[in-house]
Amino acid sequence: MTDKIDCAQNVLDGEGRPYHIGVGPGEVSPLVLLVGDPARAERASRRFTTLEGTWSHREFTTHTGLFEGARVSVMATGIGCDNTEIAVIELSQLLERATLLRAGTCGAVDPELSIGDLVVTWGAVRLENTSTHFVPEGYPAVAHPDVIDALRRSAEESGAPWRLGMTATASGFYGAQGRSIDGFPPRRPELIEELARVGVSNIEMETSTLLTLASLRGFRAGAVCTVFAERSRNRFVSKDEKHDLEDRVVDVALRALVALDGGESAD
Repeated sequence: MTDKIDCAQNVLDGEGRPYHIGVGPGEVSPLVLLVGDPARAERASRRFTTLEGTWSHREFTTHTGLFEGARVSVMATGIGCDNTEIAVIELSQLLERATLLRAGTCGAVDPELSIGDLVVTWGAVRLENTSTHFVPEGYPAVAHPDVIDALRRSAEESGAPWRLGMTATASGFYGAQGRSIDGFPPRRPELIEELARVGVSNIEMETSTLLTLASLRGFRAGAVCTVFAERSRNRFVSKDEKHDLEDRVVDVALRALVALDGGESAD
């Protein structure tokens, strides 16, 4: 019988499925696209020429299939660094090698960025503390060079405005990003201006945890986000634009995954 302490440390069911993400051995590709919204993941799976399967548990939904000849998985993780931690660690229980690409949305910190622009992350400011449970505060959160190159090429080929930039990752959407809501004043209302002064391009809620844990585990990882908010001008994406912009950033990330097929190690 397996020791109870080991079971509580590494929780798997009788089929070898990790506790949260709902996929088992052989059901997920080493090429994984991570998105937040399950609906965005489902729309991404419609691009597959063949859908191998779909698995859902809690907020995690995974689709595996063929895209332009490459076997890929798209996983919806929900919102935030804590969910990203669960996704990366539980995927590592199923995959010896992996390439993890985040396709997300973000707020523009740099006033030169506009709604719909793409930001390919080269490194991230760790404003969150999820990753500090694994590494010191000074540990760098950086994208893998192979992934940066593939995302840059894919973004260029998409024809969309794009930027290679430094991303800030916050632990929440409101106070953690300096948003002032009646009854909930943030401790750092000037956060966006502070980040802009030190050259940060955009802010979101997952990337630094993804990059840190992937580096720690030896996975390749990176992120590309589309701008939904112009923080300096207090503008937010319209409902009519939302899906098209989400689908475009997903397409850029999927094509980058295809370019990275065959080299899932971080060597």
